[in-house]
Amino acid sequence: MSETLIKLRLFVDYDLVDGSAVLATDVQHNYLRNVMRRSVGDRVALFNGRDGEWRAVVSQLTKSRCLLTVEHYQRPQRLPPDIWLLFAAVKATAMNNIARMATELGVARLCPLFTEHTSVTRANTARIRANAIEAAEQTGRLNVPIVDDAQKLGDVMRKWDPVRNIILCAEKGPAKSFAEALSSNSYPGPWAVLIGPEGGFSQIELDALVKLPFVTPARLGPRIIRADTAAIAALVCWQNYFGDWT
Repeated sequence: MSETLIKLRLFVDYDLVDGSAVLATDVQHNYLRNVMRRSVGDRVALFNGRDGEWRAVVSQLTKSRCLLTVEHYQRPQRLPPDIWLLFAAVKATAMNNIARMATELGVARLCPLFTEHTSVTRANTARIRANAIEAAEQTGRLNVPIVDDAQKLGDVMRKWDPVRNIILCAEKGPAKSFAEALSSNSYPGPWAVLIGPEGGFSQIELDALVKLPFVTPARLGPRIIRADTAAIAALVCWQNYFGDWT
């Protein structure tokens, strides 16, 4: 059995147990049959975010459907670090980049926001989730981040659980460097990273955010960087201090 086949992974909604049958979605069917050129007898890995990772065999593959039969337990379920990413909605390409790279970096939840300077009027959460699923399949994750519907920043903060600390990426106002903000904080609980839009947060938003006891403002260096770059830079810094890289 080749290592390549086992590395081909699919996220499914089915419960996974020995001998169970899984019907591939239309997208998965096309991917297996026409892109990866798989055939009956080939093997793939399946995960659903609950039951760990299982090896399955392609037991039926026709022009119209693909059936996978679960046959061997490979890895136990493992949860990612408890870090959320709150980010102002941006244009589609940047938003897809955020979803893909944040998933690769272990984010547990993706929360698109509308702020005063947000220039787009909608966030395609179905597309965000599709990018997150693809990234999880490629990177060996055993779950897919939760993707929230886009909400206004103020609404999210009004119902925020203060148990979860927020690192606010603030481009202006009093703030420590990102490394200083994290290294001086030993909080063991859950975290979130908050990223603003390309135009930055409004002064009213920043003033309101820094007054919240669970918010720590931090800077990401002297240069102006894109919102999608800022999101990933912040997550890398957080992983270095509190994530599962160590």
